[in-house]
Order: sequence, then structure tokens, then C-alpha cells
Amino acid sequence: MHISEFQRFISEKYEKRDRERGIPGTFMWFIEEVGELSTALASKDHENTVEEFADVLAWLCTLANISDVDLEEACKKYTSGQVEGFKPK
Repeated sequence: MHISEFQRFISEKYEKRDRERGIPGTFMWFIEEVGELSTALASKDHENTVEEFADVLAWLCTLANISDVDLEEACKKYTSGQVEGFKPK
């Protein structure tokens, strides 16, 4: 599955409700899922970690949808050779 296909799936299922919630509320849900992913990673529970990665990706798609961002297009930043090296620490 391509990123755009997953983003479209999330849009079809949730976008109306997500737009009603708005970006600030949706961002808080996204951050909560990132926290749950952090906990899963720390616990070394692989099954839960897999589930939380999926949740984080779904909420990221939701944020992109209500922000009118095509994630696959945005990822071209990394696939088109525009990024050189890493940011300094």
C-alpha cells in the first residue's frame, strides 16, 4: 500500500469528524498516540509497539488530511535527493 492510499483510506473513514474536531484537538490525539508509542517502545512489547506505530501513522494522516497536506508528496523531500546529510546535533 502506498502512503497516499492509506491517507485516502483514513480520509474516507474519519475526515468529516476530524475536521469538526479541528487541528488543535486532533494534534492532542496525535501526541497522546506518540506517548503510547513511547511507552510501548520502552516496554519492549513488540505486539503493542506494532499497534502503536499504526495508530501514530493513522493520526499523522488525519492531521495531514485536515491540514490539506499530501503526505506522499511531502515525503518527496526525502526521495528526490533534496535532503543532504543530517541536521547537526
